Amino acid sequence: MIFSRSRGSKGRHHRVDDTPRTQRTDTRATHDEFGSDDEELPTMATSGPYDVADAPDGVERLDLGSMWIPAVPGVEVRLQANPEGQIEQVVLVSGESALQLGVFAAPRTEGIWDEVRAEISQQLASDGFAAEEADGEYGRELRAQVRTPDGAVDLRFVGIDGPRWMVRGVYQGAAAADPDQAGPLATCLTGLVVDRGRDAMPVREPLPLRLPTEVTQQTSGADGAAAVAEEATSAAEQGDAEPNSGRED
Repeated sequence: MIFSRSRGSKGRHHRVDDTPRTQRTDTRATHDEFGSDDEELPTMATSGPYDVADAPDGVERLDLGSMWIPAVPGVEVRLQANPEGQIEQVVLVSGESALQLGVFAAPRTEGIWDEVRAEISQQLASDGFAAEEADGEYGRELRAQVRTPDGAVDLRFVGIDGPRWMVRGVYQGAAAADPDQAGPLATCLTGLVVDRGRDAMPVREPLPLRLPTEVTQQTSGADGAAAVAEEATSAAEQGDAEPNSGRED
C-alpha cells in the first residue's frame, strides 16, 4: 500500500473528480432516507461489490471505513489524503492498468448510476472528449479517451447501484481499452465491500473514508507524517513499492 498527502500533484494516473460537476440535487430528493430505519433494505446480489451485511467471511481486506478492499496478489493500493488525513483518492494499480474507486450515498428507492453516467458523458463532451456507452459486466458503462500532458489515456466508467449506495469505478490504461485485461483489478471490484452505515446523507455525497490504523499510527506526529508522505510519494514516482495486506474480517 502507498500513502501520500495532497501536494498538488495528480501523479502518473489521470484523476477523475469524485462527483460530477453538474448535479441536479435541487430537482430531486437530497437525502437518502425515504422510510423508517425499520424498513427492509433491498436484497443484494450473490456477487459483489457487496453490502457489508452480505459480505463473505474469511477474506483478507483493507478497511478504509466505508470501503473494504480485498487483498489481491499483484494489486497495489494507493491512497491520497489531505492534510487533515481524510482520504481523497483511492487508486488500485496492476501493471499498466489502474482502477480509481469511489463510494457514494444513494436513495433507498432508486439507483443513481443511470443519471450519473449521463452527466459524466455530458461533461466529457463539454470538455471535447467523445464517450460511448457499452454493455459491461455490471450493465451500461462509459468508454472514452482523454488527452493529458502525458498523452492520450483510455478511461472506462463502471457504476454499481447497491442498497443506499453506489460504487463508481474508473478503469485506466489497458483495462479501460480492453475489459478482458482488467484481471486482478476486476477481482478487487467484484470483491469490494461497502459499509454504508445508517446515517442520513445527501444523495451522491462521498461516503467517509479513513486511513487504516497502521497508517494513522505511523503519521500521528507532524514530522512522522511528513516523512511518510515524502517516502510514499517517492516510491510512487519510482513505482517500486510493494502493497501491504489488509486485515482479517
